[in-house]
Amino acid sequence: MRVSLKWKFTWFLAALLLFTIAILSSLVLNGVAHYQQKQMEAMLARQVQTAQTQVTQQYASGTQVSPRTFLHVEGQKLAVEAGATSGMRVILYDADGTLVGDSLPMTGRAEVQDALQAALDNKIAYITEGDSLQYLAPVFGPEGQLGVIQLQTSLTAQHAFYQQLLWLFLSVGAAVLLISFLFGLFYMNRQARAIAQLKTETDRIRTGKYSSTPALARQDELGELGQGIFEMSQAIESILRSQKQFINNISHEFKTPLTSIKAYADLLHMYGDDPAMIRESSEAIQKESSRLYELVETALRLAALESYEFAHQPERVDVHTLLEDLCARLNGKANQQGITFHTQLQPASIWADRASMVHILLNLLDNAIKYNTQHGTVTAITRRHGSQVEVIIRDTGIGIPEEAKQRIFEPFYTVHADRARQSGGTGLVLALVHQLVEKQDGQIRIEDGPDGRGTSVMLRFDAYFSDGLLQV
Repeated sequence: MRVSLKWKFTWFLAALLLFTIAILSSLVLNGVAHYQQKQMEAMLARQVQTAQTQVTQQYASGTQVSPRTFLHVEGQKLAVEAGATSGMRVILYDADGTLVGDSLPMTGRAEVQDALQAALDNKIAYITEGDSLQYLAPVFGPEGQLGVIQLQTSLTAQHAFYQQLLWLFLSVGAAVLLISFLFGLFYMNRQARAIAQLKTETDRIRTGKYSSTPALARQDELGELGQGIFEMSQAIESILRSQKQFINNISHEFKTPLTSIKAYADLLHMYGDDPAMIRESSEAIQKESSRLYELVETALRLAALESYEFAHQPERVDVHTLLEDLCARLNGKANQQGITFHTQLQPASIWADRASMVHILLNLLDNAIKYNTQHGTVTAITRRHGSQVEVIIRDTGIGIPEEAKQRIFEPFYTVHADRARQSGGTGLVLALVHQLVEKQDGQIRIEDGPDGRGTSVMLRFDAYFSDGLLQV
């Protein structure tokens, strides 16, 4: 059976309040009862002391007889006088426990044998029966204990006060409990409605209806949760939009080389006996298949970087040595296009994943060749700025317009579509490079070359440290 959260909280609040009121009431009532008892004992002790004084004075001023004879002769008179003074019933016993005086002799007496024996043993004892209290204490004379005095008083007023206090606590407690229950129910209804709004919002997101505004505008944890759900909705929508755009772009990019391959394959089928056509078609198919392979490989690598944990295996990478090696590796390709490599390599080391750094620098150098001008140059630079290493790949190519620099790292974005298609560009290289640089905790930016010619790609990484010293 499902129980609503608002009822769980409401009943919990009610139980907590009931427990609190019960504990507080019990403590207060017990405190009041204890106080009343102490006050009564103190008052009875004073009355016993007064009676003790009267008995002692009477015994000392009268004819010297034995204590037993004195109490048997004067006991009734002393009991009446003590009763008149205290306003209570007073009963006197001699040292043997024999009744010698009663201020109200016609009234029935309670059974006090055990308490009397305790008083004869020089102790104070009392018995409570209903609304009546019997208080027994020893009485002393000049020669020792004369006997026992018994005071009888009514507890009706105390019991009435206690009952009134009890009913007051019960009535106030019931009122507080009812008000608190209603308040808790109202409050939890409000919270339950807010939670229901959040659930409705998550259901909408689950069905593909994304939020345009936060479901709750509150300055509390539920408001923060609502804001978090809104931000999550916006992020999911953005990711799905990016994925849709990515799929559309990659489908378009796949279609172009596949169309070319299919067209040249049809030509080979139709003109299989034409050597020139065979050579042209083979070269075209090889070129387009290479472009398609590069496109697939780059797209898969980019998707893996965005979807899976990056396999980071950092080590010391001497960037100047790596760049020198990569420039030598690409020198043949550069010479075919009449492009010359220049290097300005200061010793510089970073702590990074070597395979990723190879991919970053190789792609940037290759781009600098592809988008360069005839007989242009590519310059590779490394230098150190304090605790950072800066790497610059600079070309004298066609450059990048200012408005395109903000989008240059978007997948499939190309500044010069025709030039990219001619050179086999996929529009994914810089997006992949950007991802890899960020995985290395580096920074990348695009600037114009010197005198506004060409493009400079600026990379920055933290320098390699060993034993607290900067290594170069």
